[in-house]
Amino acid sequence: MMSDHCGDGDPPAVGGVGAVGDVAAAGTAAVGDAAAVRDTGADLPAGPLQEIHRGAIFDLVRQHVDLGPGGRVVREFVRHPGAVAVVALDPHGRVLLLRQYRHPVRSYLWEVPAGLLDVPGEDLLAAAARELAEEADLLAGRWHTLVDYYTSPGASDEAVRVFLARDLRPVPEADRHRREAEEADMAFEWVPLSAAVEGVLSGRIHNPSAVVGVLAAHTLSARGWTGLRSPEAPWLVQRST
Repeated sequence: MMSDHCGDGDPPAVGGVGAVGDVAAAGTAAVGDAAAVRDTGADLPAGPLQEIHRGAIFDLVRQHVDLGPGGRVVREFVRHPGAVAVVALDPHGRVLLLRQYRHPVRSYLWEVPAGLLDVPGEDLLAAAARELAEEADLLAGRWHTLVDYYTSPGASDEAVRVFLARDLRPVPEADRHRREAEEADMAFEWVPLSAAVEGVLSGRIHNPSAVVGVLAAHTLSARGWTGLRSPEAPWLVQRST
């Protein structure tokens, strides 16, 4: 009887694409051409932004976009100032996690220090250092760019840069920020990086910057930190106007 499985060494068909050659035929890049997998900005013809709702921090907008072969469409999305987050590692390889209430999801989430880019003219690194000091009472002597991502690119233009911060020291007592609102009762835990990874993979940690940052830090740690980018690395952010 013929087996229902592929032959030894043959990959199973997924989504209608079978052998490796078929995968190559399905796209313009050859299999294994990792350099071709790169996000790029695009300046498609678009009409002016129409404000649907102006919020205290976020705005809801509408815009007509010409997709070329896809036709002319209307898209509604949230305009967001962007944010930074910080994976702070101590000399023992532990990551600092903060427990904070998030009302839209009715949950207390374990997160890394993070905050909005809401100070005019402030660059990304300065914002990250400010958030680390305000939320965790920490200063860092060594900074790198860890990873960048869009939180929900189909619904928002929010972009986040996650930094790696090391060589940590406390903010002097007299200079510490007075935390308010959701930050007033935050809990703090120093968690081994490997344990934080298990928290992500087991479904116990859900905050996006914590998930992305912890997994990126663990990957780069396993590589001996080779591949870390400068804290001033270029940042791909496309804003509709």
